[in-house]
Amino acid sequence: MDRHSTRPARQARRLLGLAVDSRACEIPALLWSFGYFLCLLCSYYILRPLRDEMGIAGGVDRLQWLFTGTFVVMLAAVPLFGWISSRLPRRHLMPVVYGFFIAHIVGFYVWFDAAGETPWAARSFFIWTSVFNLFVVSVFWSFMADLYSNEQARRLFGFIAAGGSAGAIAGPALTTLLIPLIGPVHLLPISAGLLAVAVVCIHRLSAWSENAKTHAGPPAHRPGPLGGGPFGAVPLVLSSRYLLGICVFIWLYTTLATFVYFTQAQIIADHLDVPAQGTQLFAAMDLAVNTLTILIQALLTGRIIRALGLPWTLAAIPLLMMLGFFGLALAPVLPALILFQVARRAGNYAVTRPAREVLFTVVGREARYKAKKLIDTVVYRGGDALSGWLFVALKGLGLGLSGIAFTAIPLALAWLLTGLWLGRRQEVLCHRQDQSSSRPDPRGPP
Repeated sequence: MDRHSTRPARQARRLLGLAVDSRACEIPALLWSFGYFLCLLCSYYILRPLRDEMGIAGGVDRLQWLFTGTFVVMLAAVPLFGWISSRLPRRHLMPVVYGFFIAHIVGFYVWFDAAGETPWAARSFFIWTSVFNLFVVSVFWSFMADLYSNEQARRLFGFIAAGGSAGAIAGPALTTLLIPLIGPVHLLPISAGLLAVAVVCIHRLSAWSENAKTHAGPPAHRPGPLGGGPFGAVPLVLSSRYLLGICVFIWLYTTLATFVYFTQAQIIADHLDVPAQGTQLFAAMDLAVNTLTILIQALLTGRIIRALGLPWTLAAIPLLMMLGFFGLALAPVLPALILFQVARRAGNYAVTRPAREVLFTVVGREARYKAKKLIDTVVYRGGDALSGWLFVALKGLGLGLSGIAFTAIPLALAWLLTGLWLGRRQEVLCHRQDQSSSRPDPRGPP
């Protein structure tokens, strides 16, 4: 009887082992992490179409101010998070952060239901959702870097990232199904409910971290508050070449992604006359990207990191970007753009993002939570804003799409070299950490 009752579990572990290089003791945490990220991104992708609609309702001619407002709110949110994380232990910090966003979603639901979609409500929701997206995902990866060791992260982060890709598919599908039945505003409580399920996953993962005796990662104890001040992220980043290198890596990524986005807008505007055709093309590209991403994450990412090593894994998509921009420079046409965008986005989500998160497994807990928030939010959104103006300036100098594509190639090369340096530096810090932990009086992580 017992043997039959455990057979499905053994078969499930065997199937999971074929997809990802996992240990038996890691499987509960691996599945809770997968479910956590799935609920998180499903919640966001339910909100995203409403956000885009609100952006239009708030005034298309004011979109640049919405992006500026998002950046300003990020500047305020990062020290607020730093202040909270200095005072709360991890087991309380994570639920408080997500409870904060759940309360806001419920508040927006009450506001929209009572007053309708006024311009100020629309603009507020657009900015809030843009902050919500980057912030909750950054908190998720901070938690993962704190939960898993460097060795585990290299094996497991690809599969965990696939949970987010599954959520990115499930969210739009759920939205498309439910909008005709209940309307867009009534999707907000569903989004809040998914975030609440994510909090349940957090509690289960915290319990696993504290109680699993065979866990090879952080010690099985309850981490206390991070300490420090609300602006502690700034000196952390400025005093570390490694963290500054990650800032440069993020800035180069956002700059190149913005260049591709603006090029895409121009090429599609030149080739497609009917707006519905553009919508269909974007939907088809999203489907291709999400399908490729989840297949690579679930089956290949961990193996790619193990085969290439972290330096060349971080350099792989920058190399692809160099080739892609060279192709666009020679032929700035729609088929080349579609191929480039699908490959670039799938490669970033499936390979570069999980590898980038491995970088934070060798820094201290304060850097994982505070400095990471600064990098993932302020540096990211600041890069978006700056690169948008840079693209406009290049066009103002008379450069066409081919000229701008040629200009992007040296930036992609710089991104590649930064990735190589970061990957090698991470391996050095990991080696020092391993040596330190083997001494009778170990030092803390670098």
